[in-house]
Amino acid sequence: MTSSDTDPRLEPVLDRIDQQMDAALERLQALIRIPSISTDPAHKADCQQAAEWLAEELRGIGFEDAAPRPTPGHPMVMGTAGTGERHLLFYGHYDVQPVDPLDLWDRPPFEPEIKDGPRGKIITGRGSSDDKGQLMTFVEACRAWVAVHGSLPVKVTMFFEGEEESGSPSLIPFLEENREALTADVAMICDTDLFQGERPAITTMLRGLLGEEVTITGPNRDLHSGMFGGAVINPIRVLSKVIAGLHDDEGRITVPGFYDGVPEVPEHIAAQWAELGFREAEFLGDVGVSVPAGEQDRSALEMLWSRPTCEVNGISGGYEGAGFKTVLPSKASAKISFRLVGDQDPHAIRENFRAYVQSVLPADCSVSFAEHGASKASVMSTQNPAFELARQALSDEWPKEAAFTGTGGSIPVAGYFNTILGMDAMLIGFAREDNLIHSPNEKYDLDSFQHGVRSWARILAALSRES
Repeated sequence: MTSSDTDPRLEPVLDRIDQQMDAALERLQALIRIPSISTDPAHKADCQQAAEWLAEELRGIGFEDAAPRPTPGHPMVMGTAGTGERHLLFYGHYDVQPVDPLDLWDRPPFEPEIKDGPRGKIITGRGSSDDKGQLMTFVEACRAWVAVHGSLPVKVTMFFEGEEESGSPSLIPFLEENREALTADVAMICDTDLFQGERPAITTMLRGLLGEEVTITGPNRDLHSGMFGGAVINPIRVLSKVIAGLHDDEGRITVPGFYDGVPEVPEHIAAQWAELGFREAEFLGDVGVSVPAGEQDRSALEMLWSRPTCEVNGISGGYEGAGFKTVLPSKASAKISFRLVGDQDPHAIRENFRAYVQSVLPADCSVSFAEHGASKASVMSTQNPAFELARQALSDEWPKEAAFTGTGGSIPVAGYFNTILGMDAMLIGFAREDNLIHSPNEKYDLDSFQHGVRSWARILAALSRES
């Protein structure tokens, strides 16, 4: 017997969601039509409009205090409704990426359309998946609960950001200033994918990120390689040695102390991963490769979710134009990023990396560094009963059982909820990898939207029963 079979409150809510799906899609299209591009000052008024639209929608379903809250940038939207012992914080973002190049779109990006897609009906438009479609799954679940039962089964605070796609410059100060109002038992974030497009997942591991830019200087100006080559140190050769020494022959990273704080995956999580059916050959083949390049004693899925990385993201030096120029360059630089896991300390790794570079630097060369961010990994405690209740609720809705998963990317807001507000976050999303987020012709599957709304209704029921 599934959890939904035991809760008489849930079935009429699910029926309401299905019956009102056309109206829900009309509301989503209305939100997509607002060109809330946060990074472009020309769309400041559009971001304000999107915030006001959302606040009005929330007030209409019982979040009476919902309103745009000003920041130095674009407004946050906040509102609280419902009662109960358990308090949930829901986060999403209403801002979207720029739409360039426009000529690659099949239709104007802010004129959404419902049409046939590869798996069924889809809704198109910038923000349809990232994150307006995802955000609205939770809003519509709350709408159905209130329509059927008159109120929500738990206390819920909505928190919508308007600067996620432009670096979230106002987020940390806002969290600190509104700590009391935003702190809940657990946060929920809808900005992730179904695993391989078919299995619901709760992301519980997010890698941190450290960025470093290294510039090595040799001679005081660019030189003629025929007149000076061999006698004068070449910074590109030095930089190449630095980069080559960052990994050993087994794919392990050689920076001293790098693996301090790197845990092994818990057995129950590893068992779930083993049952996911990750298609490693397909994953690699899609990008034209066939052999995993990281730590040789780890699977590709482990490398993506639970192991740290060191990657060179860009190199520059010497002549990079068309044709050929026999130059011995004065400078060479590289941008290097580290994805971090567990309890790795980004600041200690930065110091150790810089010490490593200094240790291999030859005479007549100097080095300078530029920081590009430093954030720790976020690891959620699945011992919190809410996580297993949510996993079971998702499993009731989808054909395949839900799993706790990781992600190779970094979602800073989840870490901020932990470090600033002191609570874990459940990352539950219904997007698919081919939704083309940040690209022309972004789309969202209608079954992702409908099952997403129903999933949140089930989660609300499950968490209210336990509270």
